[in-house]
Amino acid sequence: MGYAQELERRMSRFSNFAISFSIICILSGGINSLAQATSGAGGAAIGLGWPLGVAISGVFALAMAQIGSAYPTAGGLYHWGSILGNRFTGWVTAWFNLLGLVTVLGAINVGTYYFFFGAFGPMLGMEDTVTVRILFLAVLTGAQALINHLGIGLTAKLTDFSGYLILATSVVLTLVCLAFAPSYEIGRLFTFSNYTGAAGADVWPEVSTGWAFLLGLLLPIYTITGYDASAHTSEETRDAASSVPRGMVMSVVWSGVFGYVMLCAFVLMIPNMDDAAKQGWNVFFWAMDARVPGVIKEILYLAIFVSQFLCGLATVTSVSRMLFAFARDGGLPASAALAKVSPKHRTPVAAIWTGATLAVLFVWGTSLVSFGGTSAYAIVVSCTVIFLFFSFAIPIALGLFAYGSAKWPKMGPWSMGAPAFKLVAVLSILAMALIFVLGIQPPNDWALYITVGFLVLAGVVWALFEKRRFKGPPIGEEIARRQAAIRAAEKAVGETA
Repeated sequence: MGYAQELERRMSRFSNFAISFSIICILSGGINSLAQATSGAGGAAIGLGWPLGVAISGVFALAMAQIGSAYPTAGGLYHWGSILGNRFTGWVTAWFNLLGLVTVLGAINVGTYYFFFGAFGPMLGMEDTVTVRILFLAVLTGAQALINHLGIGLTAKLTDFSGYLILATSVVLTLVCLAFAPSYEIGRLFTFSNYTGAAGADVWPEVSTGWAFLLGLLLPIYTITGYDASAHTSEETRDAASSVPRGMVMSVVWSGVFGYVMLCAFVLMIPNMDDAAKQGWNVFFWAMDARVPGVIKEILYLAIFVSQFLCGLATVTSVSRMLFAFARDGGLPASAALAKVSPKHRTPVAAIWTGATLAVLFVWGTSLVSFGGTSAYAIVVSCTVIFLFFSFAIPIALGLFAYGSAKWPKMGPWSMGAPAFKLVAVLSILAMALIFVLGIQPPNDWALYITVGFLVLAGVVWALFEKRRFKGPPIGEEIARRQAAIRAAEKAVGETA
């Protein structure tokens, strides 16, 4: 595709799966966002809502897997948007994806901070202040960046471990919940309630039961994302055209299955659904304190915290590869620096530390500002999934019309067939409309203005500056002209003799 093999291709098929599985991390989003269900439609939001939400997210993974098999390259979404569309669609896709990745990295590590604070804060005498939060985030994100800096080999080993740890911990947590459940009231999982408003600690404003159920879909949709990491690490994965699509799809399948069993067991353990709803965002710790003995609980908390740390580690990898890929084609300020790869570690060092720094600065800056009594951080985080899914939907929609043309003449080695791809592509577009509608509902209504504002700003920047300057990824004769530069770059990192 006209790029040097500067990144080190050391990731196995399992490693490619594990990095997406680690970012999805049912022990992160599945736990930290539980209140979206328990303070909404209650048990049915898990028993019925979780599989529905996973299916909604899963159609994106299937469609992206098909495109990724044909075009396995770092920063996959950006390239797909460019190849299947044009320079503008690639550029917009890249910016949506980058904004989503940077903010989701910040959100994941904020979630890890609050989990640590809830699990260990009382015994350590921690006080939740902006200073403490940002210092914790800086240390946490800095450690994740350092590991990424030191090479994809170390990162892959830790994300492999993370995959096993998430599976093992979710199984143990499931068994513990079942062991200490007062009874197996299965009907609770399919009972619709309405805990919006004061009944659910105002996690959601007061709405109808139907809306409460739909809003609860954001729990699985927010959790089951990040599988684009498999595409972002394509150039570091062996047999990428087959491994990348499998990694994307199977990370969603296993996360969906294990997450469902784990959360159903947790709902069965809850002493009382009415009391659980009143706990709001503290529902996980409240239920664990009420049912699980101290030693078992603390061991589980430690395993969950490590899993969440490794979730952030994998997200730094994903952010940095997207930054690197976009900068490699001159799409960012200081692109020349961001596109450099360390000859020693074979990693995009500047992109790694830039992504990590931006995530911390994002949390710090938005924590100090509020609009209408709502933290700017909460408002921007509500846009995160909209940004990410928009960046998924753009190349999928383009691929729907491009397949069979000169832009995309044939499927890759992993193929579901043209009819199946077109079906999941259409379902993805419909799912995007649903996610956008749900994502801008109160208390996240500011997300509408931020998203529209970004689209307008992007259009203005493109028309005034980037349309003439940005060339996009190499195509046609440009690929041939790069061969000499590619050979020199590969020789510099020892890839060729």
